[in-house]
Amino acid sequence: KAVPEQQDPCEELRIVLLGKTGVGKSATGNTILDEKFFKVNLSSSSVTKVCWKATKNVNSTKVAVIDTTGLFDPSFTIEEMVSRIKLCIPLSTPGPHVFLLVLQPGHFTKEDRDTVDIFLKIFGEDANKHTMILFTHGDKFEGRNIQEFVADNPDLKILFKKYAMQVDQLFEKIHKINSEHGGRRYTSEMLEKAEIAIQEEKQRILMENEEQRSRELEDLKIKYEAEALKQAITELWERKEREAREKAERNNTYLKVIECSILQH
Repeated sequence: KAVPEQQDPCEELRIVLLGKTGVGKSATGNTILDEKFFKVNLSSSSVTKVCWKATKNVNSTKVAVIDTTGLFDPSFTIEEMVSRIKLCIPLSTPGPHVFLLVLQPGHFTKEDRDTVDIFLKIFGEDANKHTMILFTHGDKFEGRNIQEFVADNPDLKILFKKYAMQVDQLFEKIHKINSEHGGRRYTSEMLEKAEIAIQEEKQRILMENEEQRSRELEDLKIKYEAEALKQAITELWERKEREAREKAERNNTYLKVIECSILQH
């Protein structure tokens, strides 16, 4: 039986910030470290174009925060965005203790749901054990507690049940999550496992597409063969009619009499 990997009490606490563009990931990183390490822009455009890491001792704990490029950054394609976010794993070697999925209060949109879907597709189901939700812009709760806010949004309620705790004492809760899983981190092996799952799904889809393409090609072949056969039959009938007419003209007695009469004159 494998012995769970225990966290070294002197080891740094590694946090990866994830979220769509403009939710305040960089500002969150600065707040956690209590210092302005990450550039912040108040507009909705993304400032973080690559992964950045900052480290500081906070409350006697060495804390490393990795800020990632925003999900759904219009500057990148989905493929480019996924590739850039995967770069956060080497920055968090030997692996992050927690993914902080940063959300804003407000209507939980399709883009927010897609953000979660992309996160799971990139990192796989193992990431569930290492994920917390962090809401930014707490002033937008307008006096309601987080449970009341979540209760008003069914989609967010499902997500909240899966991951969230109200982050009043962030480090304590991160340590609690870490200890509940025997000190295990999210590792590059887990990312590789997720990548294998993605590739297997890709191959399955390609095979399905290949089967569909083969069926479509066969249908087209039958269709064009039928059309070619129809065309060949039409051409055959036209040729036979033409030959029959020519033969009929050659054998027609009346035409021969006229032809002889013309020759005699």
